[in-house]
Amino acid sequence: MTMTLEQVKERYPGAITDAFGDSPALADELATLIIAGKKVATCGALQSWQEQDPLPQPGGYTIVLNGEQKPVCVIRTTGLFLTRFDRVTPEMAMLEGEGDLSLDHWRQEHQRYFQRGGYFHAEMELIFETFQLVEVL
Repeated sequence: MTMTLEQVKERYPGAITDAFGDSPALADELATLIIAGKKVATCGALQSWQEQDPLPQPGGYTIVLNGEQKPVCVIRTTGLFLTRFDRVTPEMAMLEGEGDLSLDHWRQEHQRYFQRGGYFHAEMELIFETFQLVEVL
C-alpha cells in the first residue's frame, strides 16, 4: 500500500519534503538513484539554498518526492558543508551517483542545471549535503 504524504509526515514529524531537480523527469531519475543506494549526496547553489524554508539540518529527515510530487523514500541528512563549484572533487561527484560518476559528467550536468536556474558561475558557492536512505515507501 502506498503511503500518502500526510501519513509519512505523521511517521516523521518535522521532516521536510523535497523533489530533487528542476523537472518531473529529473525528480524521478534522482529519486530512483537514491532508492537504489547510488545517490548519497546532493548539492545546491548557496544563493537558492538560503531561500528554502525549512532548511535541511544534520540529523533531520527529508521526504523525497517523485516527479508526481508523491513520497517515494525518506533520507536523513548526515552532513552539510560549504564549497565552491570549482572545488568539487571526484569523490564528491561520485557520491552524487549520477551519470558515469565522473567529475567531468558532474560538472557538465550541474553547470547546465545551474544555468537553467540563472545563477551559474565557476566560483559559485554550493551547499553539499550527504545523506543516508532511511526508508523506501
